[in-house]
Amino acid sequence: MSKHTDQPDMKRREFLGKTAIAATAATVAPGVMLTVANAGSDEGVSSDTRWGMLIDTNKCADGCAACVDACNKENGIDILSKPEDQSDEMWNAQRPQWIRKVKLKDKQTGVVTNLPMMCQHCEHPPCEDVCPTGASLKRADGIVMVDRHTCIGCRYCMMACPYKARSFIHSNIAEQVVNSPRGKGCVESCNMCAPRIDGGATTTACQDACMKDGHQAILFGDMKDPDSAISKALKEKSSRQIRADLELNTGVRYTDV
Repeated sequence: MSKHTDQPDMKRREFLGKTAIAATAATVAPGVMLTVANAGSDEGVSSDTRWGMLIDTNKCADGCAACVDACNKENGIDILSKPEDQSDEMWNAQRPQWIRKVKLKDKQTGVVTNLPMMCQHCEHPPCEDVCPTGASLKRADGIVMVDRHTCIGCRYCMMACPYKARSFIHSNIAEQVVNSPRGKGCVESCNMCAPRIDGGATTTACQDACMKDGHQAILFGDMKDPDSAISKALKEKSSRQIRADLELNTGVRYTDV
């Protein structure tokens, strides 16, 4: 009797990944080409670093959407327009959303907690496990992202994500920003502002906006650096993971103390 396995064809994934690296030019707008060097690869990043976030839910203000607005502007989501033949209800359900505000209510105490929800940048990402092409990937530095060159739009990753953190592009994109190219038929999600970080920045757009508004609820940094602010904060405060029972060891942690 022949043995049957449900494991993905790793040679096929490796081949598709190499093919994607070769395709390094993408059209951003009419007459404008974006060159992407080794899209989705680990070149230039190191496992000595693990980028992460610590979010203080006590400081996350009810009704504040500064982090959402900043993310939308950083990634060009704010310039997307509703297709003429689409209803407002469908547009609101399908528009890309990399970060959203979530309100949780404790049934026992009635206490309401506000928190930003985005890709949790798992150490063991379920999205990566189910992706048939290797488009969903975790970089050596812990950032989970989507390689649009190899994404085939199957949306398996969206179904596998326990945080509902991924969006699918349903329509053609007329305008977009250079640092965040997107296209119809691809999945996308928070990438911890990887283009900014790879360029030498030390903060994300959502953190900057939260700090500018005076809340200082978001702290970004290297969780492996014992001298970083986030590492010190994680040692000083108790924190929790969303769906810790899944044992994904998320890069985004929440504290309320």
